[in-house]
Amino acid sequence: MTLEELLPCDSPRWVRGGTGRGAAGAAEPRAGRAEPRADRAVPRRMRAVGAAVERLLAAAQRSARLSVGVYEAAKLLNADPDSVVLCVLATDEEDEGDIALQIHFTLIQAFCCDNDIHIVRVAGMRRLAAVLGEPAPGAEPRDLHCLLVTMPHADAWQSHGLAEVANYCAESRDRNQWVPVVRLQER
Repeated sequence: MTLEELLPCDSPRWVRGGTGRGAAGAAEPRAGRAEPRADRAVPRRMRAVGAAVERLLAAAQRSARLSVGVYEAAKLLNADPDSVVLCVLATDEEDEGDIALQIHFTLIQAFCCDNDIHIVRVAGMRRLAAVLGEPAPGAEPRDLHCLLVTMPHADAWQSHGLAEVANYCAESRDRNQWVPVVRLQER
């Protein structure tokens, strides 16, 4: 696998005001043309996937299948990567400048790609904290930047939104977006 395959990259998208021919010679829409129907449905799809991520994380936490924190994630990925079915990397705008966190994310993404683990980046740390609840009184605050969902049962793909999130990740990879981003909606 090359570095370009491991790092998130933007897929070619339909743009307004296109020249008529893209870099690969494919036709692009001209100025004034409507965007493809799938692009108009993206906000609805993003909300649905965001809700599925929330359901999945809450269910995983209830059943003790959620690993929370960068350090805990690294330990689990080293010990039993086959049990991990989803990696959630969460940030907000203020975290984008944290070089150490971005290096951790890059390494975790590379490991997950090599081990066929679905990855999704999530924006909306406050909503994520609300979904997962507050830590126990007197406990240290949790590092919600990296969450791993494990699945002990083969039939669990059918439950709590995992199939929808996994399908979204696969669709994103088909569009060369290796790590899709989902924004959790404040409520």
